[in-house]
This record gives sequence, C-alpha cells and structure tokens, in this order.
Amino acid sequence: MTSFGNITDIRVHNVQAVAVRHDGIDGVLVTEPPGQSNDGEDKLAVIPGARLHNGVIEADIAGRPSEGAQEQARGFVGIAFRVAADAGMFECLYIRPTNGRAGDQLRRNHSTQYISFPDHPWHKLREETPGKYEAYADMVPGQWTKLKITVEGDVARLFVGGAEHPTLIVNDLKHGDTEGGVALWIGPGTEGFFANLRVSE
Repeated sequence: MTSFGNITDIRVHNVQAVAVRHDGIDGVLVTEPPGQSNDGEDKLAVIPGARLHNGVIEADIAGRPSEGAQEQARGFVGIAFRVAADAGMFECLYIRPTNGRAGDQLRRNHSTQYISFPDHPWHKLREETPGKYEAYADMVPGQWTKLKITVEGDVARLFVGGAEHPTLIVNDLKHGDTEGGVALWIGPGTEGFFANLRVSE
C-alpha cells in the first residue's frame, strides 16, 4: 500500500507539485511550471517508493484547464504506471473531464484515453485504431472522480467513478509485461488534483 508520502520527495518531470486542499480534500496539485508549456506527454510527478508490476492503483483525481490554457485544453489528468527510472517510458490511463458532458457526442466518446510513451501518443492511436483506446465516462471538470486501474501482464483496465465494470480495457499494453514506477500525470494546460492514492500488488 502506498500513499503520496512527503510532498518534497515526489520526483517531478516537466511539472511542479504542491500540497493543496481542493473541494474539502487534502491532496497534491500538479501543474506545468510557470513559463513552461509544451505539448509533450511526459509530464509526471513520480511517487517515491511506488512500483507496480501487476496490481491495482486507486486514486481520487480532478482536472480542469489551467487559466489561460489553449482552447483545446481538456483538463487532461491521470495515472502513469510502469514508469522507467528516467521517465523515458511509461503506460498511462487518463481522463478528459471537459468532454464528459460535452454537447458533441464525438467529444464525449473521447472522455478516457490510454497512451504509451514515447511511441504511442493519443493522436497516433486514434489515427491508426479509432475508438480502440478511448471510451466515454461521465465526469465534471474540477470535481473529484474515483479512478481504479488494474494491471495484469499486458492487460490494463480503467474503472471510473466507482463503477463495477471497466470503462476502458487495454488488452495490449505497448511495453508488454514490464515493471516500473507510478506517477501522477497531466497533459498540456492542466491543473491536476490528486488524493487518496493507493497502490497494491
């Protein structure tokens, strides 16, 4: 079982992390450093002592576009797992909170997402295999959402909002059956809030 531990021990990679209280819950806020904004998908706050081969990751997360973010910002926020020591490789499951109740059905279909860094970004997966690595889930920007990720071999399942059944199933994790760290993940132009992290094998 793993929690955040000391906030100062979190290893940041292209982000900054601070302790906050959001909507009545103590947690961690992850954002891009001031003056730094890029479209890269390697924005991680690696949790000290947390490692995963097969097991379960649970957390409450909330995401919203940061002030001044570009129009296409969706509040991308999620969990990276099996993170390499240099953060150069990882798997990730995340949500796009502003899509959850969008009036456009296609946007709603893109509410959850799997990516594998560095070779399988979201746009490549969407272009090559439309709909395979994305799915709909109800969510609201800035509100806490329960996420659970189960990992076994090269299969990962994402459960959203306390659902009994998975919202998204990935049967072919691109890095295969590996092991690595666990990290808090955000996309460009995002304020990501994280609380109640639990990692168990």
